[in-house]
Amino acid sequence: MITARNIHKSFGALEVIRGVDLDVFPSEVMSIVGPSGAGKTTLLQILGTLSRPDAGTVTYGDTDVFALSSSRLARFRNRNIGFVFQFHQLLPEFNLIENVAMPALIGGESRTASFEKARQLLTTLGLSDRLTHRPAQLSGGECQRAAVARALVNSPEAVLADEPTGSLDTHNREELHRLFFTLRDRLGVTFVIVTHDERLAADCDRIVHMRDGLITDITSNV
Repeated sequence: MITARNIHKSFGALEVIRGVDLDVFPSEVMSIVGPSGAGKTTLLQILGTLSRPDAGTVTYGDTDVFALSSSRLARFRNRNIGFVFQFHQLLPEFNLIENVAMPALIGGESRTASFEKARQLLTTLGLSDRLTHRPAQLSGGECQRAAVARALVNSPEAVLADEPTGSLDTHNREELHRLFFTLRDRLGVTFVIVTHDERLAADCDRIVHMRDGLITDITSNV
């Protein structure tokens, strides 16, 4: 589904990604692990089209994403890729349903359709009684579940998550962990997760090990 070939990325004189090849398969949960500075987040940002590589290609199906114009790439990202970050990144001035509906509104959906999608997802994720609450009124686990709902609102091909359990306590980490696999099984969503959470990584379909800007090993659990 996602194919990355010969990816290079430097920041000044520092080469962070040094010729990475990677395939992500439909409906799999993949983790990317490695020490700090290995290039995990940079690779995730490139896979998510948030950062352009200095060399190499990323394709989603038959679409060479970095061959698209900036405006077409932004539309492709909005429709096909969802994101979950370590610190949920919900907008504090908006309530939960508004936050979750935002990508659909940006993508041109009507307010009615966008809010209905958001309501359905929040209900599915156990947040039906929090729709009009603002992020400051919610727990960390609730905010992160809302961030997952936001990532899913446009029915993307893939959800990319950067340390999604890093700011959560043990109970909420385990809940979010289970949620990823439930969503994969129920909706067929593909997840690519950068994590230091050894339990989450161990349960993934494949584990990509990185060090010094290179993939050193890929472990399959299926």
